[in-house]
Amino acid sequence: MQLALYQIDAFTDRPFAGNPAAVVPLERWLPDAVLAAIAAENNLSETAFFVPEGEGFRLRWFTPGIEVDLCGHATLASAWVLYERLGWRAARIPFVCASGPLGVRRLEDGRLELDFPARPLLATDAGLAEAVAAALGAQPVEVRSSDTNLFAVFACEADIRALRPDFAALARLPKQGVIVTAPGDHADFVSRYFAPAAGIDEDPVTGSAHCELTPYWAARLGRDRLHAQQVSKRHGELQVCLDGARVRIAGHAVPYLEGRITLPGD
Repeated sequence: MQLALYQIDAFTDRPFAGNPAAVVPLERWLPDAVLAAIAAENNLSETAFFVPEGEGFRLRWFTPGIEVDLCGHATLASAWVLYERLGWRAARIPFVCASGPLGVRRLEDGRLELDFPARPLLATDAGLAEAVAAALGAQPVEVRSSDTNLFAVFACEADIRALRPDFAALARLPKQGVIVTAPGDHADFVSRYFAPAAGIDEDPVTGSAHCELTPYWAARLGRDRLHAQQVSKRHGELQVCLDGARVRIAGHAVPYLEGRITLPGD
C-alpha cells in the first residue's frame, strides 16, 4: 500500500524556515497505530492526516509521541496541499477536528488564513508559577494557564531569545506545553513554545499557541489585528486577528518534499 506524502514549511515564504509539517491525505482512516507509526517515522513536530467528510474533511494531527487536539501549522500545510496539489477550488476549506469546526481560506496576497477558537487564560497559583520559572531558568513577569498550556510573559524579546529551559522539568508540568512571550522588537509580540511532554522540546512555529497569544496581546495592546513572530531558530511570521471568540491566523507556506509512503500489505 502506498500513500502520498507532502512536507510543507508553514508560516514562512522561503524553504528551510517556518515549521515543517508532513501531510498525508487518506481516502479512509487507517488504524491509529499506523497513523502514530507514520508520525514517529516522519519525526516532525506534526503529521496531519485528513479524510473527506461531508462538504469538507476530518483532520487529525500526530506528534512523534501523541495525537493532539489542535495544530495550526499542519492545518496550514494541509490547506496548501488541497489548494495547490489536490485541486480544491472553493474559497474556504471546511475542516472538522477534535476541537470542533475549523476553516482555512486563501487571501489575495497568497497567504492562508486559519479560523481557530480563542483560548482564554486564567490565573495560576504561586506554586505552579514558581515551577514554571524554575523549569525555564528565568523569572517571568506573570504566569497564566489555559486548558492546554501554561503561559509565561517576559519583559522583552531578548528575554525570550535567551531562554534555555530544562526540558525534563518542563515535561513534568501539568499541561501539554509552555508558551513564552514578550513585546517584540520588530513585531507586536514574539513567542516560543516548548512541549517536551508531547514529544517536542521546542516547536519552531506554533499556530495553535496563538489561540492564547492573540486574545492576551489584543487586550494588552488595545488592537485586534497584530503582527506576531515566533523567534525559534527557524523563525515564523504570522498575522493574527481576534474576531470575537475566534482567532484568525494567517501565514505563507512553501513546499519542500513530495513522495510516497510504502506500507506493508495490499
